[in-house]
Amino acid sequence: MSRNNEGNIKKHNDKLHKAQDKAKKAAMDRKEKLKQITKKFNEGKSSENN
Repeated sequence: MSRNNEGNIKKHNDKLHKAQDKAKKAAMDRKEKLKQITKKFNEGKSSENN
């Protein structure tokens, strides 16, 4: 299958962008979870010191 016609180019780009968006969302989710874990850890540390 060639990507030389307009329809095939659009299909290919849509598939590519969907995969990129999925990867970007997964990375953002990981960062958010890490922030939450770090916040809980730091709260636990501060309560131990008091």
